[in-house]
Amino acid sequence: MEEKQEKIVFTTQDNEKIEFYVLEQTMISGVNYILVADSVEDEEANALILRESANEADEIIYDVVEDDNELQAISKVFIEMLDDTEIEFDKE
Repeated sequence: MEEKQEKIVFTTQDNEKIEFYVLEQTMISGVNYILVADSVEDEEANALILRESANEADEIIYDVVEDDNELQAISKVFIEMLDDTEIEFDKE
């Protein structure tokens, strides 16, 4: 039986809608992180780790984790959680 993936839609600052599939979620030190991908069917899907925060209006916002140390630590957690999924992180 195929599991249906939860989708999340983000609106960029330019009001562009971008849709991602939520692969996993975790909370570390009181901060919520989600692992999202642009596809669940493509073996070469692009994935991002996003950090949840709130803006001045108490709206939830997600920022891409860009700090190398934070990214490495959080990616290890997600790799353990998704032990049946191969994840490769590219350095640009």
